[in-house]
Amino acid sequence: MKSLKKQRRIQVVIIIALASVVSAVLFGMAFKEGINLFRSPSQVVDAPPLPGEVFRIGGLVEDGTLVVGQGESITFVVTDGGASVPVSYTGIRPDLFGEGQGTVATGRYINGVFEATEILAKHDETYMPSEVVDALKEQGVYQDPNG
Repeated sequence: MKSLKKQRRIQVVIIIALASVVSAVLFGMAFKEGINLFRSPSQVVDAPPLPGEVFRIGGLVEDGTLVVGQGESITFVVTDGGASVPVSYTGIRPDLFGEGQGTVATGRYINGVFEATEILAKHDETYMPSEVVDALKEQGVYQDPNG
């Protein structure tokens, strides 16, 4: 009778351990798809990401580089004052997106061009994403809009 209870406990422990491992693997796979690391243009130039890696890049849209193509395609250069990275994007451009403005784009770095799948722009004249502010401060080119 004792060995039957002991055997049952061992089976339950093994089942719980297997279920834990399976759930940990599933969570890991789900988070891998949902996590996008932020990089500044200087970080991208210094250490290019792996091919096909999805990440976010942020900085200022360099003056004179915004080119609106046919349809919804645009190209521009994003800079943090230390380095610049060309960006191409096809989609609806945010209303407040423009040259000299802060932006964060999500996508992949392919053959020296960041191919964006999403572009975020500030939502008013004074807001800039915190990652962009930090990257610009690190390069020494951040100017506080409030003076």
